[in-house]
Amino acid sequence: MWVLTGDAELDEGSNHEAIAFAGPAGLERLHTVVIDNASASDARPGGIAARFEVAGWSTVTVDGRDHEALYAAFTAPHPGRPHAVVAQVEPKSE
Repeated sequence: MWVLTGDAELDEGSNHEAIAFAGPAGLERLHTVVIDNASASDARPGGIAARFEVAGWSTVTVDGRDHEALYAAFTAPHPGRPHAVVAQVEPKSE
């Protein structure tokens, strides 16, 4: 299963709970792509990937405009763990 989300969506408590559950549960068929355009109001130490890593996820951060890097991130092995791909793009303008 693939889930597409934006960095600002990670400010919601229900998303944090899902992230915290999926890692220890070993949901290796769960994948998420987080579009990081710097629009989140809650900055996390270490960035978005660190938030997933601390919960037991496999993570990769890539340039969201680099198709080859995205493909490599999407197909990276992550046995026994859910997988998060953080796709960084230009910051959202106000």
